[in-house]
Amino acid sequence: MRILRSFHLLALALLTLILLPSAASAQTFNQQGFEAYLQYVAAKARSEGVSEATVTRTLSGLALNPRVVQLDSAQPGRQDTPPPLAPYLSRHVDGTRIAGGRAKLRQMAGMLPTLERRFGVPPQIVTAIFGHETNYGSYTGDFDLARSLATLAYEGRRRALFEGELIALMKMVDRGVPLARMKGSWAGAFGYPQFLPSVYLTNAVDGDGDGFADIWSSSADTLASISNYFVKAGWRHGQPWGVGASLPDGFNTGTHASRLTPPSCSRVHDRHSAWKTVNEWRSLGVQPRGAIDGNVLTTLFQPDGPGTRAWLLTGNYRVILQYNCSNYYAMSVGLLADEIAD
Repeated sequence: MRILRSFHLLALALLTLILLPSAASAQTFNQQGFEAYLQYVAAKARSEGVSEATVTRTLSGLALNPRVVQLDSAQPGRQDTPPPLAPYLSRHVDGTRIAGGRAKLRQMAGMLPTLERRFGVPPQIVTAIFGHETNYGSYTGDFDLARSLATLAYEGRRRALFEGELIALMKMVDRGVPLARMKGSWAGAFGYPQFLPSVYLTNAVDGDGDGFADIWSSSADTLASISNYFVKAGWRHGQPWGVGASLPDGFNTGTHASRLTPPSCSRVHDRHSAWKTVNEWRSLGVQPRGAIDGNVLTTLFQPDGPGTRAWLLTGNYRVILQYNCSNYYAMSVGLLADEIAD
């Protein structure tokens, strides 16, 4: 039986190689090829333990969604010179988000101490993620996730990613998540924290004790699940994400560039200095503007150039980057967290 299943999967893989489009052959991007590809995905899902009932319910009747391909293709490419950070922060750390975050902290005040004891992540940090992703749950997306993920996988530009997420979505259904809840962004993220299916499977947890990790309507489950993600990503309890820093006149950040090659987010980390303890930065005239232990390792970050705002960033900042590999995102989350905690 196992040999027959492997042979069937191989045959379907060969069929998809013939019928699937490549980035250079958009003329073959059609419903017939899409349906042939779904046969391959179905066989692969079965080989990973997804039930036949779930495979049928999830994949039957799906139609291509050209809109998600358009949205994916319209994503901005890399820029040689990153745009300034300050305008982004003014849009994303604004009065509305700050007020919403403070209101959410007040609303959840009864359970936040328990969550912090359980995970060791400050509630303002996870609440800032909640606010940044969906404005505290006010918008979560209405794209059919199975259709979006299947279309993006078939299109092929990032097939490994989206195919894996489509199969992860089916595993969620097998786990008991209603297929009707599978609505979200065009790129496959869903719920209050905008998790991808694979992230839900490995990080979503029950925060309110009802036995189900409901990140679609439960703030408690959402904050617990984000906290769990941060713990697994290496959050260090008791350290800030970073603090503002003042630099002496004429300080040359270029002389402290990092020589390390980061394993991920290379362009993001290229903008950070070498690691030094806070005390080592103090000896160079760099003064932290917030409470931080002198032995904590930090990197210096001055994104908008000499004379502009600067920060000393800890390893916890890198944890925020694991959620979204962007200095713009991570800085706005950290600063929003600081504001809503005041």
